[in-house]
Amino acid sequence: MTRNTYTDINLNEARRLGAEADTVLVDVRENWEFEEFNEGGINIPLAEIRERRADLVPFNSIIVICTNGVRSKVAAMDYCRVPEWLDKRIFHVKGGIIESE
Repeated sequence: MTRNTYTDINLNEARRLGAEADTVLVDVRENWEFEEFNEGGINIPLAEIRERRADLVPFNSIIVICTNGVRSKVAAMDYCRVPEWLDKRIFHVKGGIIESE
C-alpha cells in the first residue's frame, strides 16, 4: 500500500505556511488547551481526528500542532495513511507550541 509522508517543520515555518489559502493548521490538543492558548487554525482533539477528516478535505496542505509535538506526530502519521490524501502535503510542527517559549 502506498502512503503519504509528513514533513517536520518548526513553529516559524508553520506560521508562514499557515498563511497560504489552501492550508489549514490543525491543533490536536484538547478543547480547553486550545481555548487557553493557540496559534490559530482549527481545533480537532486527537481522539476526534478520524471522525472529523471531512473538515480537512478542502485543503491541499495540513499542518498539525500540539503542545510538544507528541500528539501532533500521531495525527500526522494517521493522516498519511488516508489513501485519498496521497496528494496532500502534511506537515508536523516538531517541538510543538512550547518550541517558541
